[in-house]
Amino acid sequence: MPYQAISAALSEAQLQEIKTAIATIRSNMPFLISLTVDERRKRFKMGDKSLAFVSNSLSVTQNNPEVVPSNFDIAEFNKDYQLTTSLTEILTLLQQLTEEVDDTLLAVGSESMASSLLVYDYVKTAAKHAPGLKSVADQLGERFKMASNRRPKTSKDLAPAAS
Repeated sequence: MPYQAISAALSEAQLQEIKTAIATIRSNMPFLISLTVDERRKRFKMGDKSLAFVSNSLSVTQNNPEVVPSNFDIAEFNKDYQLTTSLTEILTLLQQLTEEVDDTLLAVGSESMASSLLVYDYVKTAAKHAPGLKSVADQLGERFKMASNRRPKTSKDLAPAAS
């Protein structure tokens, strides 16, 4: 769907339902783990070619069990492969959802920021004539002062002032 200005809201009940749905997903996969960067680095990565290789290897072991040693657990190999294909399907669905949530967050965040910039301009203009708004304008302006204080110093900034 092409981008249009977003006008939506999530009620507390909807947000709770979403959190419950995520918790349900987690509870249905109690075997999920978290790997360290080092552990991830040491593992084989499974792409489309590798998935086909594993599928073919499983087929070979199922049709020719005599080619593997008796202590090789073909049933466990099959179980791992089936879980791999299921998790791959789930991951694809979650990645699509994550991309949509991320894009929507970016768009609505941008809309919020654009509105905030308008409010800041209105407040700065009003502060020139209305008492008590200068401090509000200054408070809103802090967002921009922080950014300008972080810019790298140039040689011009570091040069001694001419006397």
